[in-house]
Amino acid sequence: MKPSRMPATIGVIIAIVVAFILELMNGVPLINVETPEHLNALYNMGAIVGGMFHAGSPAYGEYWRLFAAMFLHIGLLHLALNLWALYQLGFLLEVMFGSWRFLVTYFASGLVASIASALFTQSNGLSAGASGAIFGILGALIFAIRRSPVWRHQQWTKGLVRQLVFWAAINIVIGRAIPGIDNYAHVGGFLAGLILGFLPHRVPPPPPGEMVIEASHE
Repeated sequence: MKPSRMPATIGVIIAIVVAFILELMNGVPLINVETPEHLNALYNMGAIVGGMFHAGSPAYGEYWRLFAAMFLHIGLLHLALNLWALYQLGFLLEVMFGSWRFLVTYFASGLVASIASALFTQSNGLSAGASGAIFGILGALIFAIRRSPVWRHQQWTKGLVRQLVFWAAINIVIGRAIPGIDNYAHVGGFLAGLILGFLPHRVPPPPPGEMVIEASHE
C-alpha cells in the first residue's frame, strides 16, 4: 500500500496520532484507567458527553466535541485497533473512489456517530474514538462497490463485500455484548456510511505510472 495513493487516509491517521500525543501530555493515560483525574483530562480534550444536547449538561452547546471526539482515543489499545482498521478500510475506499469520497465519508459518518453517542450514551458518560467514522467507511464500501459499474462485477470485490458485511455484523454483536463499547456510535456511523454509499461517485484514474497507452497504426 503506497502512501502516495492514500494521502487523505494517511493525513487522518497522522492527525489521530498527534491528538493522542496531546492527550498524553494533558493527563490521559497510555493504558485506560478510569480515575476521576483521567476522565476529567479526556473531557477537557473534547470527548462526547452523554446528554450534551440538554440544557442541564456541563457540555451543553459545545458542539465542537462532535468533531474532536473522532480523533481522540481512550488508551493505546483503543488507538492501535482503530488505526489498523482505518488504514485497511481507508486505503480501499480512497484508492477505489478517491480522496474526497474518503474525507466526506469519514467526517459525515463520524459526525452522525458522535450525535448518536451524545443522544443515547448515559447522562454525563464520556465517549471518544474514530470507530464510528470507521464503521461509516465500512458501510460506504459495501454499497459503493455494489453500485459501481467498474467494481461490482469483479470476483474479488464480491468476496470483499461479503467480508465487510460479516465484520460489520460481528462487531455490532460484540458491541452489544461487551460493556464499555459505544455501540450507538458504531451503528450510527455504519448507517450513515450505507447512505453515503448510494451517492453518485466516480472511480479515480490510475496513477501515471500505472497507465497504459494504446497506439494504433493505420
